[in-house]
Amino acid sequence: MSEYSRQEIAQQAGVDPDYVDRLVELGILTPATGDVFSPGDALRTRWLQSFERAGVPLDGLAAAVRDGALSFSHLDVPAFDRFAGLSSTTFRELSSSTGISLELLTVVREAAGFAAPRPEDLVHQHELSVVRVIELELANGFHPMVIERWLRVWGDSLRRIAETETADWRNEVITPLLASGMTAVEMLKVQADLASQLAPLNERALLAIYHGQQEQTWIRETVEQVEVALEQAGLYRRLDRPPAMCFLDITGYTRLTEERGDEAAADLAARLAHLVRRSSQEHSGMPVKWLGDGVMFHFPEPGNAVLAAVEMVDVVGSHGFPPAHVGIHAGPVVFQEGDYFGRTVNIAARIADYARPGEVLVSQEVVRAADGGPVTFTEIGPVELKGVSGTLRLYIARRDA
Repeated sequence: MSEYSRQEIAQQAGVDPDYVDRLVELGILTPATGDVFSPGDALRTRWLQSFERAGVPLDGLAAAVRDGALSFSHLDVPAFDRFAGLSSTTFRELSSSTGISLELLTVVREAAGFAAPRPEDLVHQHELSVVRVIELELANGFHPMVIERWLRVWGDSLRRIAETETADWRNEVITPLLASGMTAVEMLKVQADLASQLAPLNERALLAIYHGQQEQTWIRETVEQVEVALEQAGLYRRLDRPPAMCFLDITGYTRLTEERGDEAAADLAARLAHLVRRSSQEHSGMPVKWLGDGVMFHFPEPGNAVLAAVEMVDVVGSHGFPPAHVGIHAGPVVFQEGDYFGRTVNIAARIADYARPGEVLVSQEVVRAADGGPVTFTEIGPVELKGVSGTLRLYIARRDA
């Protein structure tokens, strides 16, 4: 195991050596013979400073440790080795040595969930791995704005993963252990040992799912490139097949949440997500974002969007949910930072607002592009929608008997 001096512990934790001395005096840190410290001591020091900044008194923590009511020894288990300390390089020095602007380096820190750093702040060791990626991208002509967008999408997506797994960990591990009669000290050790077993497996699983997502998106991108090449060579005629945006909403969701409370609303949203995600994916669609009372989907093919929508309305109704209603429109969309934008999206949302409970309502553009499916379209006439100029010819989609 690595050994650190008092000065090295302070540097890695981003504190003054006097702060380390204070923790030793309080009995929260206990150096080994020769006044040496462990990597866990660096993490303990950094976390304890965060506790103190959050208003938790160090004296109270020290008393709890002395009484055996608390222990931070679990921070020595392998699960916590991933939380590297600070380097000896400041952001200003890193910017000067790499040529990366301070503005872009700031996003590296923000993507990891921390406040924007000052130029004189030290860089985290794990941030240096991100910087190496940025260096290569800039050297190959990537625009800083594109790199920043990637960093923010990564950060936001991984934040949601971390927050979800932490909340579930509390419910599935910590709370049952305490309910079994364990003390806080016993619980912290047991859950830390389990985390050490699961963490490397979770990371491999997360990377495997990411690779699966990459393969799907790379295939779609490659198909488009191949089509363009064949079309330019006069060997292929591209079909007119605009993508479709689909909005599914639950009728009376707001009233339901007011009557049953936030916890019931969260449970409803989770069960709804499970049902509609499967139906959409079976028809090559993708949930883009969850909107509280509904979901926005993207479908490469309008015909598949209609089939999925009809199925989802049936599934939602058969599982005891309030009735769903759907709006679909086909046309060009703008993709940015994991989301879709543009007039097509706005019209689809307005159509969904107009649809009645249990109804799948689509535009004429969808009907034209969805020809040949096992669905019947019934026109309801030109309709004026709020926020949409002119009138739209809308159709009710029903599965053939």
